[in-house]
Amino acid sequence: MAKKIYSHSKLSSFEQCKLKFKYHYIDKIIPETEKSIESHLGDSVHLTLEWIYTQVKDNKKVPILDEVIVYYSDTWEKNYLSEMVIVNDNLSAKDYYNKGIQFLIDYYVKHQPFDDGTIALEKEIRVSIDEAGEYEIVGFIDRLVQNLQTGEYEIHDYKTANSLPSQEKIDNDRQLALYAIAIKEHFGKDKEVRLVWHYLAHNQKIQSKRTNEQLDLLKQETINLIKQIESTTEFTPNKSRLCDWCEYQQMCLAWQGENEKNTKQEKIDLNKYPVASKYIKG
Repeated sequence: MAKKIYSHSKLSSFEQCKLKFKYHYIDKIIPETEKSIESHLGDSVHLTLEWIYTQVKDNKKVPILDEVIVYYSDTWEKNYLSEMVIVNDNLSAKDYYNKGIQFLIDYYVKHQPFDDGTIALEKEIRVSIDEAGEYEIVGFIDRLVQNLQTGEYEIHDYKTANSLPSQEKIDNDRQLALYAIAIKEHFGKDKEVRLVWHYLAHNQKIQSKRTNEQLDLLKQETINLIKQIESTTEFTPNKSRLCDWCEYQQMCLAWQGENEKNTKQEKIDLNKYPVASKYIKG
């Protein structure tokens, strides 16, 4: 029997909007614009943080801050597309670029020399969540750490969104909890796993843990959700504020007849930006 593969993003897509799920995962429609400026910011920052820890882990070298900013700038420019959607009319592409600069400076100053026991970067996980092995969850951990002081395994995740969730919401987050199941499957169910979110826009770290009983319950809840997905025959749209960031909005049934979104498009000229040292606050 072939495994049925699911990811947290696939599950969340169905929960947020069944029609978007259908467009993406069933019809496999490739949208005209696949990436928003927020997504580009997140990708650029993630790749830069991965590069920092790779330098420390593999090359035993802590990059200086200017090297970090140059790497980020090159990554931003390399992957930037002029047609990216900018939903917020008050912000330009330059504003988003500068946000990334500040995120990285704050993180660098707070976490250098980055010697916290990182053992893997962008680690792929695959774990069966049912006894028969029919359903498999896949995903990528931004950074996996074995804490040098406590011996705990830590799953680190970077967030570039402006919102800062409550502890209650974090304690019910599904994504990293699913990853914790995979880590326990690999290293032992008796191992302690800590979930760590870095909210870069706030320069804050939020943490949570799950008991084995909670993880067993999550497995069953996830199986129930998958069965709901597989039994769904009507994929209705769910119109919400998230639609502004949806790559399928222009073809969506819920938006037929409405005006096309106004989007700002701007080509980045990196020569306009000051070097990292000018951003550091005294």
